[in-house]
Amino acid sequence: MAARVPQRTDGYLPIEDYAAIGDGRALALVGLDGAIDWMCLPQLDSPSIFAALLDPGSGGHFVVAPAIPFTAERRYLDRTNLLETTFHTDRGTVTVTDALTIDDSQAAPWRELVRKVEGRAGAVPMTWRFEPRFDYGRRAAELHRRDAAVVARDATLQVALLGWDAGAVELTGNAAFGAFTAAEGTAAIVAMVASHEHSLPIPRREQVERRLAETIRVWRSWVTRHTYDGPWRDAVERSLLAIRLLADGRTGAIAAAGTTSLPEVLGGQRNFDYRFGWVRDLCFTLDALLSVGMEELTHSSLQWVLRATGHTHPRVDPVYALDGSVVRSQQPLPLAGYRRTGPVHLGNGAGSQLQLGGFGDLVETVCQYAAQGHLLGPAAGARLADIADLLVRIWRREDSGLWELDESAHYGTSKLAVWVAFARMLKLVELGQVPARRVGRWRRARDEARYFIETHLFSSERNAYLFKAGSPELDCGLLLVARRGFGDLTGSRINGTIDAIRTELHADGPLFYRYSGMQDEENAFLACSFWLVEALAITGRVDEAAELMDGMSGLASDVGLYSEEMEPGTHAMRGNFPQALTHLSLINAAHAIAKCSKRDTADAAPLVERPAFGRPAQAATASASSTDTPGTPTASATGG
Repeated sequence: MAARVPQRTDGYLPIEDYAAIGDGRALALVGLDGAIDWMCLPQLDSPSIFAALLDPGSGGHFVVAPAIPFTAERRYLDRTNLLETTFHTDRGTVTVTDALTIDDSQAAPWRELVRKVEGRAGAVPMTWRFEPRFDYGRRAAELHRRDAAVVARDATLQVALLGWDAGAVELTGNAAFGAFTAAEGTAAIVAMVASHEHSLPIPRREQVERRLAETIRVWRSWVTRHTYDGPWRDAVERSLLAIRLLADGRTGAIAAAGTTSLPEVLGGQRNFDYRFGWVRDLCFTLDALLSVGMEELTHSSLQWVLRATGHTHPRVDPVYALDGSVVRSQQPLPLAGYRRTGPVHLGNGAGSQLQLGGFGDLVETVCQYAAQGHLLGPAAGARLADIADLLVRIWRREDSGLWELDESAHYGTSKLAVWVAFARMLKLVELGQVPARRVGRWRRARDEARYFIETHLFSSERNAYLFKAGSPELDCGLLLVARRGFGDLTGSRINGTIDAIRTELHADGPLFYRYSGMQDEENAFLACSFWLVEALAITGRVDEAAELMDGMSGLASDVGLYSEEMEPGTHAMRGNFPQALTHLSLINAAHAIAKCSKRDTADAAPLVERPAFGRPAQAATASASSTDTPGTPTASATGG
């Protein structure tokens, strides 16, 4: 990508101008202009130490950049999550490599952020500024000199700033800063070490350099374990690395995104904290990881979701904290919000909703795992049977649906998930993984759910599955009928749904809205485009799928990352970032095309390599019947 001048608006960078670095526990966002504007410590879901992303005035940041005008370009070091930003000035060129290091054991009780500055040509004057703000900007840090370090403490968190060949450290107010010249062939380091509750190590330069080199090796060793060998390979690898930034390798918890409250629409109210684990996302996670041979993270992620859902057994909440605890409320934080779009939230209220989809997602996740030949323990099998028994009693209720809406209804995605739950439970019985104590009830419920879908959630006039019963509206979530194997995969109902969605929910280019009526309320939802790619491939429309996939690969950021949503027309990223669901859906879409292309082409030639990402540099009707039919459950039925 061509070097460009970073552009801030009212102190805010475009979301796509950030890149994520991390160590599998903490995550930081590095701006194109050299500012780290977001980081939470000691973990991704902890309070922030840098939050200028959400409030440039009081959030705190850590900047390393030339002291003179510059243009910048960046890339990830090959097959790693280390970011290299190259600054070009009229006096020379300098690179800054940013990383959260990983020690040999990958279990160090501290976090280490390293910023290495190397002169490439000429002599470039550099400045750095370290201005932490604890607890989401609520408390300024008091900085003190302690020998070679600058130290700040807040409750149980303590951080130390260290520098080598990075100029004399000056303290003013609640910030530390310095200046030096990056001449050709020189290397300077500014590093932050953080520890929670316990001792704070003060490393030597050679130790930092060794861990930086070791971190490169660890990332490359991890990502090269995948078995994917199809088109868009680079995009698949980058998506795996992005997901690993959001995954805690110790516990298997995977956060939905690395941030809180990045707005879906500027000036709107849809701002949510996504630093939690969604049961829905785990279903996509296991499918994506298993499809490309990444089984180690699969094992730990399944263990996490089984432990987490144990806290609400037999109910399945939509979302859990990364430590597995229950999350059912949110509170505002005193930050202005990205582009002054508040409120900024801590926590998430979705956990208090009834979402039937979570039941299907959990059972399908376990079934995918078992289908690979892995075994459940007897207690886990019995718990799944309890969950299915509860679902028998409640599946006829209205719920909040896949999109966590305030209006309860009979949503198509929810009833599809109900069918999936019972169909997969019967499969698990066949595999000997769960007790067969209620097989008759589960089979009846599966058949009744299918009947309800085909009768109340399909419109013959539209030839499409519907958003909710009694409404002619459409929902991109119903593209999942293909990946979940509901109905005839080459039949008119699935293909009719695909075609109707492509027409009615189309936003711009390869982008689509989530469901009918959202054109004036929010931006395009990126995962929907990848769901469409997957549905097209599964139904045999591989050429159409590949064309759409090419379009989506070109909308990644210059370093291959995606947020949750994107503005049609401007293609500015919106929503939390980086977004696990988008990257998981990309992997599943690429795999579907590769798998279906090989399946459908006898003696197929090698698949043509397609572009990974190449986002241009920029500043930034009829309704179904709602009449009850004999044998069809009603909303008030209690099951049996």
